Amino acid sequence: MNLRKLIFGLLLLSIGLNGISLILVATVGRPPAVMTPLTTLVVFLFAVLHAGASYGWRRGLTMLVIVVATGLAFESVGVATGFVYGPYHYTDLLGPKFLGLVPFLIPVAWFMMIYPSFRIADQLVARIFPHGLWRGVLTAALAAVAMTAWDLAMDPMMVMAGHWVWEQPGAYFGVPIQNFWGWWLTTFTALALYQLVLRWLPGKDEPTMPVAWTATSYAVMGLTTVATDFMAGLSGPGLVGIFAMLPWVVIGWINDRSKLN
Repeated sequence: MNLRKLIFGLLLLSIGLNGISLILVATVGRPPAVMTPLTTLVVFLFAVLHAGASYGWRRGLTMLVIVVATGLAFESVGVATGFVYGPYHYTDLLGPKFLGLVPFLIPVAWFMMIYPSFRIADQLVARIFPHGLWRGVLTAALAAVAMTAWDLAMDPMMVMAGHWVWEQPGAYFGVPIQNFWGWWLTTFTALALYQLVLRWLPGKDEPTMPVAWTATSYAVMGLTTVATDFMAGLSGPGLVGIFAMLPWVVIGWINDRSKLN
């Protein structure tokens, strides 16, 4: 099996796993605990392989390391101090924790969604700024918006499911508004750092793998989150998620229409 077929196979597998999760939520109320880490790891692996095949392995793995390290650092400071996102803590539902603070699955999830957000934003910005500083800055800024759009639908649902707890519930369906600034800042910082080191890394300046595949991955995760919101009685975050995420999905698909073969 060549790499392209493996990546596409992982995308199909992620669609299947998300579909199973939704069926279980609709029928029994909650999927088995293993479904969340299993789905996350499959989508994560898709993103890692897609990044390596798109940009070259040195650049792809560098992005992985920077995003994981940045996400883990921000989250650890956030849990320990409440400074970044607001005061919160993780329960034990997401598995073992780094320094007893942040589940190891969390930085994996950061890359799982930051990468497709980055690809969608970069393809859009490249139409205006093909090269140079502004391309990197705007890509990081817009990718951070796309990434945060997912959390608008996801955070209230994960709190309801007991994965983490806000010490001081906020104005957005129990989530502090500060949290979304923290999401934007975390994503922007990670991608800005990645853009800074690009000049020293050999690789492909223009990615070769379809952006539509990453837009589909982004869409599937968003659809699962939104649908779960509605089934859990969280129609507010579900509606917000639709309007916040759908434009990025459409942008990703439209910009890659000529590369679907």
